[in-house]
Amino acid sequence: MSRVITYEELKKHNDSKSLWISIHNQVYDVTKFKEEHPGGEEVLLEQAGRYATEPFDDIEHSAEAKELMKSYLIGKMAEDSKEVLEDKLLLTSNSVDSGKSSWLSYGISVVLAVLATYGYHYYSSSS
Repeated sequence: MSRVITYEELKKHNDSKSLWISIHNQVYDVTKFKEEHPGGEEVLLEQAGRYATEPFDDIEHSAEAKELMKSYLIGKMAEDSKEVLEDKLLLTSNSVDSGKSSWLSYGISVVLAVLATYGYHYYSSSS
């Protein structure tokens, strides 16, 4: 897989006759797969000629589906493409902030649980 595909080239393949999508900076020609897609042809057509990493990740695809994808792989996105840069930024920011945000979420949940417990006991004892 040595073919490098620009975002401009990806955008041209946006219909049922030529349906390309980019997932995790890899480009797939899923034109022949669209009718077999378990989620329906429309799902792929909505992402045709676009970056589909987020919608792909939102659905928990099976290991078999991920293995099948390899047969449709035609290239990778050019290094200067938008998705490559966004993924690099997300990886950097997630590695720095993920610890803070998970502890913050946990702390807020604990505080709310404690307040709810006290509120329940207060109102049930005063009735």
